[in-house]
Amino acid sequence: MIHLVWLVPFLPLLGFLVNGLGRRYLSRSLAGIIGSGAVLAAFVVSLLIFLDVVKQPEEWTGQVVTLFDFISAGTLHIPFAFQVDQLSALFLLIITGVGSLIHIYSTSYMHDETSEGFARYFAYLNLFVFSMLILVLGANYVMMFIGWEGVGLCSYLLIGYWFKNTNYGNAAKKAFIMNRIGDLGFLLGIFTMIVAFGSVSFSEVADKAAVLGPNNNTIAIIALLLFVGAAGKSAQIPLYTWLPDAMAGPTPVSALIHAATMVTAGIYMIARSNMLYTLAPCIQTVVAVIGLATAVLAATIALKQDDIKKVLAYSTVSQLGYMFLALGVGAYTTAVFHVMTHAFFKALLFLGSGSVIHAMGGEQDIKKMGGLKKYMPVTHVTFLIGCLAIAGIPGLSGFFSKDEILAHTFVSNKLMYAISLLTALMTAFYMFRLYFITFTGKFRGTHEQEHHLHESPAAMTIPLIVLAILSVIGGYVGLPEVFGMGNKLEEYMAPIFKLSAPFAHVHEHLSHNTEWLLMALSSVLVIITIFFARSQFRNYEDNGEVRTGLAKVLENKWYVDELYDAIIVKPLGLLSKFFEDAIEKSGIDRLVNGAGRLVHWGSQQARLLQNGQVGFYIFAMVIGMVVLFVIGFLFK
Repeated sequence: MIHLVWLVPFLPLLGFLVNGLGRRYLSRSLAGIIGSGAVLAAFVVSLLIFLDVVKQPEEWTGQVVTLFDFISAGTLHIPFAFQVDQLSALFLLIITGVGSLIHIYSTSYMHDETSEGFARYFAYLNLFVFSMLILVLGANYVMMFIGWEGVGLCSYLLIGYWFKNTNYGNAAKKAFIMNRIGDLGFLLGIFTMIVAFGSVSFSEVADKAAVLGPNNNTIAIIALLLFVGAAGKSAQIPLYTWLPDAMAGPTPVSALIHAATMVTAGIYMIARSNMLYTLAPCIQTVVAVIGLATAVLAATIALKQDDIKKVLAYSTVSQLGYMFLALGVGAYTTAVFHVMTHAFFKALLFLGSGSVIHAMGGEQDIKKMGGLKKYMPVTHVTFLIGCLAIAGIPGLSGFFSKDEILAHTFVSNKLMYAISLLTALMTAFYMFRLYFITFTGKFRGTHEQEHHLHESPAAMTIPLIVLAILSVIGGYVGLPEVFGMGNKLEEYMAPIFKLSAPFAHVHEHLSHNTEWLLMALSSVLVIITIFFARSQFRNYEDNGEVRTGLAKVLENKWYVDELYDAIIVKPLGLLSKFFEDAIEKSGIDRLVNGAGRLVHWGSQQARLLQNGQVGFYIFAMVIGMVVLFVIGFLFK
């Protein structure tokens, strides 16, 4: 099946073309079937490829499927090729699996759109999935960059899907521009790679980097530039502010961007470039520090947000910080593990919030909800499972991946461990604040909203149930050694990271007693935090309290957007206004307009020569002959 890997991105591309070109002629049901069917078919092919990869012997490190020569310049050859190995096969399953559930959910969620708008929406979704598949399948950094730019474009189209709303359009532009900043770093990294190694192939770059050895300045520069790209796409400090604003798009889009695809691209890129980062421990430390800082900052902001999607957005930023922390301490498999479990429970939470918003007639303020569990039993139970998973309750998927990150951090740096554990407790608190305010207590909305409260249709609840099941069982592929059953995911991913393993900094190995103690500590503290949140918000009533002090700062997101606006946006605006007035209008425009006026004046003067008098014409001709005679006599 591996040689048929081209089918995986081709099927969503075909769905994009059919829905995009036929958007004015297709019915909504047909557009939904084409869009969902394309990604579902890609999932089936991905599953067959994954099963084929699992059957390969332990020493198998992947296969490159070359379709055609893409770029050839001197000694540089860049083929259009796909790399199928353990890492790409796993990401294929996550992208197409969760993506197909989001497509199915969208068929019901977007039912109020016109037929043309509905087909356009599914065309964008299919193009998004296609771009993400190119990103993870590409066998070199240029192929990855093509997919990288593709998901950036599609995020702009999907976030600004309701483009007639100015605020939504601004959010789309913000996402696009901030991603371009990071993408410049990625592009410079590729150029540096070409200069240093003469290749952009993953395998060749890793081999040539290994020859240079650890702590090489060139490798450190490349790793840092690639990290700038990853920070933009995966919303890390300072390029994270676009992601909460991406909530402007339809809720299924938020689930797609924040759970399984775009924001995980940075984690995939660093995991794929593990050799470069292992050889540059100083940059690994930068990755860990930025990741931890992002996790803490976003978690504090989420504590005081009242928009149901904004809470989940900052939760995503925080969880991405956790993944970068894992990458920074060298736990590449653990970071990929958390990508997988996060895809399950975060997609579940976003789609659950969409179900709530759907029932509330578009309302997103949790202070105007309450008591929804009796009206929406399926949404309530599945959302609760998602909250338990992200909080890290033992037995659910989030527990295994989160505790593995905490364990690796504990071994690497005790201070980082303490801060990351505190962040985990904040995660449990703000998620259960969200849950209790939304689903328990009395309903606080209008009588009209209460009258229309209902459970969502099957096309929305079935994906919720599937994701809830995955959120429960998804973590059992990565059981820690202390359980004595072997970590299946680590065994599966070992060939991807074995080349960089000899260069990795060897940490002390945790004893089983210490590992049990760490798991017990985090679990007990998380459970205490949940009960504290329950005591605070189970019977929440909105008394119109105006927040002050630190609470107001957190509600306003530490005023980071205002800070960026003051030190970057407004100065650039003033500078552009100066250039417009002083250079464009007074300089360029005057020069261009002056040339036009000069020609106009000259033509008016030359027109006087055409007066219609034959005598004047003969006189002018004689003068001309004399002038030519003089010129010829003087310059012969």
